[in-house]
Amino acid sequence: MAGPHTLAETERQVQARLGDLTLDFEAMAVVSNLFRAANAVRNHLERTVLAPADLTWTAFVVLWVVWIWDRVETRTIAAEGGFSKATLSGVLSTLESRGLVERARSESDGRLVDVTLTTAGRKLMRGLFPQFNDEERAITRHVEDLGSAAAMLRAMTLATE
Repeated sequence: MAGPHTLAETERQVQARLGDLTLDFEAMAVVSNLFRAANAVRNHLERTVLAPADLTWTAFVVLWVVWIWDRVETRTIAAEGGFSKATLSGVLSTLESRGLVERARSESDGRLVDVTLTTAGRKLMRGLFPQFNDEERAITRHVEDLGSAAAMLRAMTLATE
């Protein structure tokens, strides 16, 4: 439960308050529940997997993007993570002070900054990500068709980009 009301109570109240309007309540429920689910999943993963590693969600996303792409420009990290360059700068400073990432001027354009994982950063991600994925598996255990669910979420993402 994200607030003082259950999901069912909230949906009943929305129907009672807005039932006289011509609205697509199913579309509204999908988007609303997507938002609630995303927040619940993020909060759960921060508490269960990331907090013991002393990582925020944003720090984990930065590490993930750099881990996957190996050497990546800061603007790409910010775009892929969905956060501002200012937020990224602070997170990178923290990760750099912990010895998990390194920043360097881009070899192709000196105005840009590339980020790479250090050996410690790669080791952290190789050890942490299987735990993260175990929680992903636990969270999705009640979803009957993961492939269809993933396809639906991709379609929603594409529709908004």
